[in-house]
Amino acid sequence: MKTYFRSLVRPLLALAACGLLASAALAQDFRIGFVNTERIFREANLAKAAQTKLEQEFSRREKEVAGLASQLKSASEKFEREAPTLPESQRVTRQRQLVELDRDFQRKQREFQEDLNLRKNEELQQVLERANRVIKQVAENEKYDLVIQEAVYINPKHDITDKVLSGLNSLK
Repeated sequence: MKTYFRSLVRPLLALAACGLLASAALAQDFRIGFVNTERIFREANLAKAAQTKLEQEFSRREKEVAGLASQLKSASEKFEREAPTLPESQRVTRQRQLVELDRDFQRKQREFQEDLNLRKNEELQQVLERANRVIKQVAENEKYDLVIQEAVYINPKHDITDKVLSGLNSLK
């Protein structure tokens, strides 16, 4: 029985060793790249231009919402000061006006935030699409087998973000 076992184990161990050597040889040819998407959104000229465009597009509405907030705050402070001396009917009327002003402010702030988020996502999606095209070009030119954008940890030698940024920034 021991002879049978030895005659079976030795070839299996040899086969496993050959498999390990073959996989190690393949692993040396396998190239992995990593792209930090957050850095792309922060540092790419396209992303900066998109941010500037959004700021210009929404600055008027942002000022309007901020003006409404300060108006609400001053009206609220004025009401707090004057409430003890106001007749009941005026106090109730002013409270209703404050509640209405607050509702209007909340609605406009929510609409502003929703519209801003929607437009921001649209602009970032365009940046991401262009970045993905550049990533594909870099991967093909430099023979990468795999490029990932999200990872818990990545060795800096696999980071190709700088190459992608320079490719993206050269686009017009």
